[in-house]
Amino acid sequence: MKITLSTLHKMKQESRKIAMLTCYDATFATVEAAAGVDILLIGDSLGNVIEGYSSTLPVSMDDMLYHTRCVARGAGSALVLADMPFGSSQVSPEKTFENAARLMAAGAEMVKIEGGEEMAQTVRFLTQRGIPVCAHIGLQPQSVNVYGGYKIQGKTEDSARRLIQEAQTLEQAGASLVLMELVPAAVAKQVTAAIQVPTIGIGAGPDVDGQVLVLHDMLGLVPGKKRFLRNFMEGSPSIQAAIEAYVLAVKSGEFPTMEHAY
Repeated sequence: MKITLSTLHKMKQESRKIAMLTCYDATFATVEAAAGVDILLIGDSLGNVIEGYSSTLPVSMDDMLYHTRCVARGAGSALVLADMPFGSSQVSPEKTFENAARLMAAGAEMVKIEGGEEMAQTVRFLTQRGIPVCAHIGLQPQSVNVYGGYKIQGKTEDSARRLIQEAQTLEQAGASLVLMELVPAAVAKQVTAAIQVPTIGIGAGPDVDGQVLVLHDMLGLVPGKKRFLRNFMEGSPSIQAAIEAYVLAVKSGEFPTMEHAY
């Protein structure tokens, strides 16, 4: 059965976990969909794991369009979500719509936009014109130079309160999903309880509606240890089995545990 926004919202209502994983080509799209991944994210993380850059900032619209077309061809029943790359949504709502529409024409079924309350007008503009939006709050890799590095967000009472407010504002603007990155587990739990749309976490603890990891990270292909990660290739006889193990662990609540949280 095809995964749609209605499916995801029903999963939240029924307390069924959502499994999201990044994907960049048709072959892995087919493998991930067969393994039960609900959402395939064409992440601008491709700048790091595919193109070899040190950040996501150099990723272009042409890059995203190419990889979105590839993934869409193999996505099967999974929902296809594409990142808006740096510079494509930090513009007028009209120009953002033009960029998002190109991604939708390439096969995306939703776009992801980084930013808090300042993006509410843009989110509203897109959703009123038929483009579903996943809002991305907490750590926003496209703003890494503003943060001074990849740092946990929402650690203070004021910043935690701001994250909750941002999620509510973006939901009211029409966002269909809210993704939180590097947020303390207790804060992510509060955000999840404060809004009606599903929440997806990466480094945000277990009390969210779903999880996402970068494909190359969960397969143990990227050197270095990150607290929120688990190498699903360990003990798995194949990549297919590793992805199936990830999906099962997310849906059973076995991953992540508080061991992987902040």
